[in-house]
Amino acid sequence: MENLKFVLTCLGIFAGIIIIAAMFEKYLCKDRKLFSSTHYISYTGIFAAMAGVLMLIEIPLFFAPGFYKLDLSEIPVLICTFYLGPVAGVVAELLKVFIKLLLKGTTTAFVGDFANFFVGCAMVLPASVIYHAKPGKKSAIIGLIVGTVIMTIFGSLFNAVYLIPKFSQLFGMPLDVIIDMGNKVNGAINSVSTLVLFAVVPFNLLKGAVVSVITVLLYKRISPILHKSDEKMQKRSGNIK
Repeated sequence: MENLKFVLTCLGIFAGIIIIAAMFEKYLCKDRKLFSSTHYISYTGIFAAMAGVLMLIEIPLFFAPGFYKLDLSEIPVLICTFYLGPVAGVVAELLKVFIKLLLKGTTTAFVGDFANFFVGCAMVLPASVIYHAKPGKKSAIIGLIVGTVIMTIFGSLFNAVYLIPKFSQLFGMPLDVIIDMGNKVNGAINSVSTLVLFAVVPFNLLKGAVVSVITVLLYKRISPILHKSDEKMQKRSGNIK
């Protein structure tokens, strides 16, 4: 029953995020492109596949317990959302988690995978909306900074209020054991709140900073290639003569 409730909660929140992304895309994005469904689905799938593979590469962190590991899977998702829009970014974020689960499975009773998706969306969605409201390098950087801040705040609160207790419940690991794992890394960690403060907050800030810098550097080089493919697609459809 608890697992069923957890799955239904995930589906409900996902549906809500998709609706929010669609509303943002419709009313706030100034550069909406009318891609064919084939083009849209293909590129979303490609970026999601790259993100799913990157999600398998996890980097342990010296300041956090072992179940917090850094991955760079948000980079392809951010490139996807800058190119195709907020909805594509949310869909790619979800697909990457499914791909990772198919390739590796879960080691956190799905709670870590659930967290990766929702906390990732907390960065991807605002970054995408700010960028598409006024496309350009400056807005991309502002969007990534805002996305990092929102991801850090949301991710920290979400961990403290829901994710850590839910991980303890579904994984069958008492909260005291989880806190002790953090204490062995950092003696200042002695409660859920200090675990969040000294592990989750710096984790999200570091991830946001690393992912943002790499995304800006890559998108600057990849964007012309993507736009050339747009022109070819439009020529084939007869929109450009």
